Amino acid sequence: MDDDAQHLRTLLEVLRREADARTDALTATLAELTHDRSSQSDDDEHDPEGVPLSAEWSRLSGLLDGSRTELQQVDDAIARMDAGTYGVCTSCGRRIPVARLRVRPFADRCVPCAEKESR
Repeated sequence: MDDDAQHLRTLLEVLRREADARTDALTATLAELTHDRSSQSDDDEHDPEGVPLSAEWSRLSGLLDGSRTELQQVDDAIARMDAGTYGVCTSCGRRIPVARLRVRPFADRCVPCAEKESR
């Protein structure tokens, strides 16, 4: 494995650990909040002293969804690396530049293809 590939694998492994830890922490926090929310019988939407539980639940749910998505993207990139298809655009089949992979190591498309998809 060349230096670039080893660096990218290490980067993916670090990102995976971070996303996994963030997912676990958010899941635990959301479970606590869900418990707190279920034990509250009054309407917290009009509480002048802080963020309503429903708003916090919504915020945490969004963060958790994002964390799970990132974790899946990293896992997919590691699987592509193991299969020997990492760094190849899934749309056009051309090589994804190493510079792009350093910035976004779980990228599965080259910049032109990613731009086309985002339109």
